[in-house]
Amino acid sequence: MTQNASSCATTTPARFPKSATFPQHIVTSKIMGPNPLKLCEELLDSAAVITGSSLEPGSVVLDLGSGSGITSCLLAREYGVRTFAVDLWSDPAENMRFFEQMGLTNRQICPLKADASQGLPFASEFFDAVVSIDSYNYFGREPGYLEERLLPYVKTGGLLYLAIPGMVKDLHHDLPPELLLSWTPEQLEYMRSMEWWRKLISPTPGVEIVAMYKLTCHDEAWADWLACENDYARGDRASMEAGAGTLLNSLAIVLRKQ
Repeated sequence: MTQNASSCATTTPARFPKSATFPQHIVTSKIMGPNPLKLCEELLDSAAVITGSSLEPGSVVLDLGSGSGITSCLLAREYGVRTFAVDLWSDPAENMRFFEQMGLTNRQICPLKADASQGLPFASEFFDAVVSIDSYNYFGREPGYLEERLLPYVKTGGLLYLAIPGMVKDLHHDLPPELLLSWTPEQLEYMRSMEWWRKLISPTPGVEIVAMYKLTCHDEAWADWLACENDYARGDRASMEAGAGTLLNSLAIVLRKQ
């Protein structure tokens, strides 16, 4: 795609009413991959149907791997939850300035720098729920991570909502050339199939896999990203224009701490 930034990240209010409340220029400047607002909104809405429950306003939620903070802003502003935006690479002060520009206070949202792979600076069972959009695959692939470094911070009965970029099926034994136009084999190690994630998570004590499914906004979220005029989006176009999108999907994983 060669669209300019003014056409980036358009939303369909009827389908994504919460995402559509964000000005287009804000989305363009903040997204770092397939549109995380749409991924988050579909994940939470579809999970509410599956589980019969949704995020309660005022509940304490961890946005893990929050990046630029746009999903954290969505959670705090549109779902009314007290949000902790935790990321290793972003600047908490910069994110807080963004949150304040979006009308949020530090009583509603708190940005923190922390390494998810090394444990988190919170009390045991601090969070009612965890949300992680397009980031869990970077630190959650290690056996034992979920049990040892994340579940201890979640209340019993709390839900974990994960939107993970993945492959339709694992192709690492023979990577198709279209994938290698934009990504190295090392980068593609972070992209795994639903079956791979099920095998990793299933043995974990103290957690129930509520659901795993494909998010239907996959193509739309990617189109929003590829239309952006930045070096990373431009770099991803070669693979996607060669048909790599048919090999990829966006996975939804909903877990419950037991």
